[in-house]
Parts: sequence; C-alpha cells; structure tokens
Amino acid sequence: MAGFGAANVLFANGIRARIYDKRSRPGGLTSSFGNGDGFVFDEGVHISFTKNPRVKDLFAESTGQKFETGNVYCNNYWQGHWIKHPAQVNLHGLPADLVVNCIKDFIEARQVENPKIANYEDWLLAAFGKTFAETFPAVYTRKYHTTGASNMSTDWLGPRLYRPNLEEVLRGALEHEPLDVFYVNEFRYPTEGGFESFISGFYDKAEVLCDHEIAAIDTKEKQLTFKDGTTHDFNKLISSLPLPIVIPLIKGVPDDVREAAARLACTQVVVVNIGLNRPIETKPQWSYFYDEDIPFARVSYRGNLSKKSVPDGCGALQAEIYFSEKYRPLTGHADDWIEPAIDALIKSGVVQSRAEIIHKSAIMLPFGNVIFDLDRKAAVETVHAYLDEVGIEYCGRFGQWGYIWTDAAFLSGERAARAALGLSGTVEE
Repeated sequence: MAGFGAANVLFANGIRARIYDKRSRPGGLTSSFGNGDGFVFDEGVHISFTKNPRVKDLFAESTGQKFETGNVYCNNYWQGHWIKHPAQVNLHGLPADLVVNCIKDFIEARQVENPKIANYEDWLLAAFGKTFAETFPAVYTRKYHTTGASNMSTDWLGPRLYRPNLEEVLRGALEHEPLDVFYVNEFRYPTEGGFESFISGFYDKAEVLCDHEIAAIDTKEKQLTFKDGTTHDFNKLISSLPLPIVIPLIKGVPDDVREAAARLACTQVVVVNIGLNRPIETKPQWSYFYDEDIPFARVSYRGNLSKKSVPDGCGALQAEIYFSEKYRPLTGHADDWIEPAIDALIKSGVVQSRAEIIHKSAIMLPFGNVIFDLDRKAAVETVHAYLDEVGIEYCGRFGQWGYIWTDAAFLSGERAARAALGLSGTVEE
C-alpha cells in the first residue's frame, strides 16, 4: 500500500518509479492468494473503512468499481459465550458474578481522580476496572501483542478501545446488543481477487521489479546492491521496508542507530486457512477469542467479505496466531499450527468436524503488527532521525513503525513521494 501510494504521486508528476520487491509478485501485506481450488485468502483480515473520498475513489477504480459494501459487525468468544464487540458495553449473557464484578470494579475505578498512567496496564485498570481488564483486554494483549500490558505504552490506542460511561456499561449488561460504538462502521472489500484488488490497479504506474532482495544501500554513492550481486543507481530512495531490516543494509550506519533498530519489536503471524464444504452461517466479519487455551486471537470469515472469495456452496475462515522474536518466538513451522487451530475451531463450535474441511493451509507472515512496547518510542525517534539525515524517505506501517491501516499506509507513501520531490504543502487527505 505505501509503495504504490508513493508510485501514485510520482506517476502523477511524470515519474514512473522503480519498485523493488523481494517476493516473486507485488502486493506485500495486501497480497491475496489461492491454490486453484476456488478459495481466495488474504494475509490476515483486511477491509477498507477509510472515510477519505479520494482514497475511496482510487481503491474503487483499482477494482474496476467492483467491490462489496457492508456494515462491520464483530463479536467475542469467551469460555463458550459469544458477545458482541466491544465487550465492555456488551456484558449481557455472561455469568452473573462476572458481570457484577465488572460493573462494581468499573464504578470503583471511576472514583480515582487523575490516576497515574505509566503503561497500558495502568490505562486498562483506570478505564475498565480490575475484573474486566484482567479477564478480557489483558488476556487478549498477551495473545495478540505477545507481551503483557505493563510492558506496553498507550500511544497506539486512538479510537481502538472504547471508553464507555456507566450508563452504557449498565445498558449493555441488561440488554442484548443495545449500542453500536465500534470505531469501524461501513467497510468495502473487492468483489473478486481478494483485498489485493484494491492495489493491483496501481501496478502499471511503476516499474515493478520482483525477486529483487536488497543486500546493501550506499547513500553516498546512491547505489543499491541486490542479493544476486547486481547494482542499481538511484536518485531518491523511498523505503517501506521494516526499520530493523533497512537499517543494517545501510553502509556506515552508526552503532547507536543499529542498536535502536534492533530494539524494535513486531509480531509474526501464522495464518491458518480453512475451507469447508458448507457455507458458514454467521453474522460477523471476524471474531476475537480471549481464552488462553485457544491459540488464535482472531478468526475472519471470508464469505462475509465477498461471496466470491469461496467456491459456491462453501465457506472459509482464517485464524491468526501471533508470535514475536522478542517475546514469543515461533517454534517449528506454520503447518504445525493447522491441527491445533482446527481443534480450537471445533471446540468453539465454529467448525463442526474435520469431515467438513476441504481446504487447510498455513503461511507465516514475518511482519504482522508493530508492538508498542516501552522500548519503541525512543528507538523509533533515533532511527527516523538518522534516515532523515541520510535522505531516505520512509513510509508504511513498518517504515513509520506505527499502528496504521491500509488507507493511512497508502497516504504515507504519497507524503513520502511528495517529500522526495520537494513539493510544498501536504497531500490532500
């Protein structure tokens, strides 16, 4: 997304840039894939919910105006109970003792004036109270971010965690799904080809060179060296590479910058893809799973994004299991997690039996989400200051090292291109 955002601005200014991709095909984290059996999967759940009219139009044009529109609905699974998301305003149907303790602790937490917030754990306790915080978001944090809430900052939250008032908590405890407070509402998804169709229309705006893995970057000579030994000169360089990858490639990088990049952490994701011989009759586009004995943190339902992502009469889902080199290293291979994921899908009732499974596969994504641990902020500042100094523009989730969605990644690429061109002002948001 970021690379082709940059290509979009450069093309509009008469420049057909070169995009280098390590893989054999473009797309990055927005890639979609299948094996010819009619099932199409993405690299994790992706939807577009941008409110930016210009970006909406660009993505729509990329698909030839063939996209689905819907309203986001997602839910949560906890110890056999299914409740709407976000859980903090949908406690109805959970065990009475749990609901009472959640509300009691919520009220007590609100009595504390100016609570000290040093980390995400402090924020959770202040926002929701001890019972809810420890039962739901603290557990999910360990599953999704692979580290504890006390080791995370709060500068990633934005609208992601809704802070309700007492009336909303009470109403959600007494009534079934009374509120719509999720930060995502309307979404779009390509009708065919998976999420990648939102970006594939930009491929011709650049010279895309696949199977080109960078081995070294010489900022003084303005030269790239690739793993096969070939070299290419450049005028301006824009990078969406993950910061811990790009920094060691640069010749003459100072030790403190190298050490800062090494402190940055992100998740790795094993996505387990399951195809069924029947449709999956469920309302949500995705579900969150809080039980610690269930390996995946989230499951998405392919047919609820576009029916053409699955063969006629079939259903498909994708389970996401998170690891990280820094906190929870992946042992073995992605395929090792297929059967444990199926066990948990059967346990939770999402899949009825192995007999209905007609597709199963898994891939490992080496870069999933940035982990906003307590090391992140200072390390990013050091790395970005150095890249500014040597004239490398950076963009995208892993170039910015931020928690940004696909439309923001695209816009970050556009901004990086404008900076490389020396254009004044900002891109039209």
